[in-house]
Amino acid sequence: MPGTSFGLVHLEVRPVVSGLAVTALISGVVSVLVSFAVGCLGVGGADGGWGGWAAGAFTLLSGSFGAAAVVLGLFGLRQVRQSAPPPAIRFTGRGLAIAGISCGGTGLALTLFGLAVTLLLVVS
Repeated sequence: MPGTSFGLVHLEVRPVVSGLAVTALISGVVSVLVSFAVGCLGVGGADGGWGGWAAGAFTLLSGSFGAAAVVLGLFGLRQVRQSAPPPAIRFTGRGLAIAGISCGGTGLALTLFGLAVTLLLVVS
C-alpha cells in the first residue's frame, strides 16, 4: 500500500484443468468405442440368435457412458465459465468439455443406430 508501512502480497494462482471436462471426454470416447461393439456384435450375432442380447447389453453400457459424458461436459462448461476473483482457483478445459459432449452425443447416436440395425436383422 503506497504511503504506509504495510506491504500487500498477491499470489498468482495458476489455472487448473477441470476434472469434469476431462472425465466427460474420457466417457465420450468410451461411449463411441463401445457403440462399435454394439453394431459389430449385433450384426454378427443376428444369424445365431444371440446378437440382440449382446447388442442390448452393450447398449446399456454405451448409453450410460454417453449420457454421463453429456452431463459431465455441461457441468464442466459451467465450471469453466464461472469467473472468480484472482486469489480463487480458475478452471480451464472448455475444449475438453465440448469434445466430451460431442463424443457422448455421437456415441449415443451410434449406439441407437447399431441397436436399430440389429433389431431389424433379428426380426426379419
